[in-house]
Amino acid sequence: MIRVGLTGGIASGKSTVASFLRDHDYQVLDADALAHELLEPGQAAYNEVVSEFGEGILGPGRAVDRKKLGAIVFADPQKREKLNKILHPRIHDVTVKWFEALDRPGGPEMAFEEAALILEVGAQKDLDCVIVCWCKPEQQMERLKQRGLSRQDAERRIAAQMPIDEKRRLADEVIDCSRSVEHTEQQVKSVIKKLKSWAAAGRNIS
Repeated sequence: MIRVGLTGGIASGKSTVASFLRDHDYQVLDADALAHELLEPGQAAYNEVVSEFGEGILGPGRAVDRKKLGAIVFADPQKREKLNKILHPRIHDVTVKWFEALDRPGGPEMAFEEAALILEVGAQKDLDCVIVCWCKPEQQMERLKQRGLSRQDAERRIAAQMPIDEKRRLADEVIDCSRSVEHTEQQVKSVIKKLKSWAAAGRNIS
């Protein structure tokens, strides 16, 4: 089974690509959703995060208010690194076990991890292929503003990730999400076709 990472800059189109993959019945693990689960009350990561950042990040029902937490970590690289050190080892462990569970006789020929920070945290070492989704910087900014972020907050979140040109350089495959949805879907189909040929040949892309 080919293990594929799906990444890209924030608001770059990777969730749209992941949706296309699910529509074609491919297994996609959403690492961001996993991070949200890890921050739920009762989880060990929740306790560590509250201990590290204080109860000021909590909202109704003592749930972590992600907007409050985000405002802290995207304004301070050191605090963002502390959060990553709490969450990413746990995300990695779950992801590895997820891939292992799928990699069995009669299982899928490929499976995908959708995650924002694959290249930043070095997770590509456990993958056979990394797909980077990208769009124009002004499109990223507009999409983030449509999500309710101020220009300053959007700039901070973009700056917190590896520059998209560097991600594209490190990618095995790239998908241009700067044009129409139909154009993006055609590229997804092309990448799937290529991965299927590698899977059928029993080869890894990297």
